Amino acid sequence: MNRLVILGIAVLAVIYLFFSSIYVVNEREQAIVMRFGRITDIHKDPGIYFKIPTSMIDTVQVVEDRLLRYDLANMRVQVSGGQFYVVDAFLTYRIADPRLFRERAQGELRVAEQRIATRFDSALRQVYGLRNFNAALSDERAQMMREARDLIRPDMAELGIEVVDVRILRTDLTPEVSAQTYERMKAERLAEAALLRARGKEAAQSLRAIADRQAVEVVAAARKDAEVLRGEGDAQRSAVFADAYSKDPEFFQFYRSMESYRNALGSNGTTMVLSPDTDFFQYFGTPGSSASQPPAIPSVDATPAPATTPAPVAAPAEQPAAAPAQ
Repeated sequence: MNRLVILGIAVLAVIYLFFSSIYVVNEREQAIVMRFGRITDIHKDPGIYFKIPTSMIDTVQVVEDRLLRYDLANMRVQVSGGQFYVVDAFLTYRIADPRLFRERAQGELRVAEQRIATRFDSALRQVYGLRNFNAALSDERAQMMREARDLIRPDMAELGIEVVDVRILRTDLTPEVSAQTYERMKAERLAEAALLRARGKEAAQSLRAIADRQAVEVVAAARKDAEVLRGEGDAQRSAVFADAYSKDPEFFQFYRSMESYRNALGSNGTTMVLSPDTDFFQYFGTPGSSASQPPAIPSVDATPAPATTPAPVAAPAEQPAAAPAQ
């Protein structure tokens, strides 16, 4: 019975010694082996390793071998012109030298990130402080990130940390600067709009003046053509009248007299008091008689009684000699 107990204890001791003497390092980790607090070995390759089977002699500290990230949010930085930005940025890093990382940061990411936060903040302020207001929003952004990375690398290398990259996620104006920028942009756009409006009015006035001048020229040319055509028409009219007059002057005089009677007397019962001896009434007399005879007066007053003078006009057989005179 005692032998079985001793054998069991021995087996348990062997198992304990076996499992306490091995440790596993995977592909995402690095192992720091320390003996009495001093670093004796570093294992970066994944695999199974052995150590002295007791935690009082050999201890193993496992640290990350992956790419790590540190974020810095809502950081207020000042540019060279005095304005302020609100910046979000991050950096990526990895533990390149586990020995230095253990000696100077105790192998703790918390201690390392405190140092990273201080240097990262300082580097960003230095990079932004060397540039004007619009540089962070221009093509210089990539250069700024490289400069910040290069500023952080020397200090982080002392901790055994390699800074791989720095990225600026966001660069926004502070509310005060944003309001000032908006007002300035608004004033600039209003000034530009006023300039464009003034140029438009100037162009409109120029075009209106040209159109008015062209209208005057067109109207003047039309009036000139109208006067020329009117003159030509009057000339043709006068030529037609002259031709008609030359063919039968007596008939033409008679026709013009009838037109004058119609225009002067009309159909409204016009009364005219004139001497019957005037040339105007030369065709109101009877055939073979003078235009100044009394029977012509009632017809001019447009209120005649039944006259007896027209009877000889209707009987040309009694006065054959009067017809040629008429």
